[in-house]
Amino acid sequence: MGRERLSKGRFITLEGGEGGGKSTQAERLALALRDNNIEVIRTREPGGSPAAEDIRELLVSGAVDRWTPMAEVLLNYVAREMHVRNTILPALELGQWVISDRFADSTMAYQGYGGGVDAERIDAVHKATLGELQPDLTLVLDLPLEQGLARAGRRFLEKKMSGEDRYERMERDFHQRLRDGFLAIAAADPARCRVIDAGADVDAVAAAILAAVSEKFGVTF
Repeated sequence: MGRERLSKGRFITLEGGEGGGKSTQAERLALALRDNNIEVIRTREPGGSPAAEDIRELLVSGAVDRWTPMAEVLLNYVAREMHVRNTILPALELGQWVISDRFADSTMAYQGYGGGVDAERIDAVHKATLGELQPDLTLVLDLPLEQGLARAGRRFLEKKMSGEDRYERMERDFHQRLRDGFLAIAAADPARCRVIDAGADVDAVAAAILAAVSEKFGVTF
């Protein structure tokens, strides 16, 4: 599955560790684009299509050691193939813009940097599943580890009640490796990735995101 589209649709992903405010900022970006008469869909990973949402439940709930990191890679890509095929590509082919809360960089960060799976193995699974498909722009919402964990902690009860707290229960060192991983991914691909200071207030983060989108695509907000 390559970059199978000829339309002017754009694919934007928001990435980063826990507590970065990705969902809030994805919604604000979508509203700003719609104000510019751009048709937008919002989606998420794991999930984003009915079958992928079923797999999400397997990944984000249960015991911390429920899966090996490589098993998580494979589960993520089963879900991602369905997400791309059923949600992302159809929207892009219609000329819509797609904003996804997480995509393939999360697998590299969580299972690669966090879980120790070799990057070449993850790349091989990506290419076998999705070919060369990558986002047009990735916004990495970065903030200091303690600040991110504190924010995530305020939402912990809600996630615990929903059963989606598996990653929040992982050790502090895992979350530090996540942050380091996302920053390394962004540094290795500066043409695609922009690091956003997510430690600022919500309005400042939103403004930085709009500036990055404007610079990349020429949209005036």
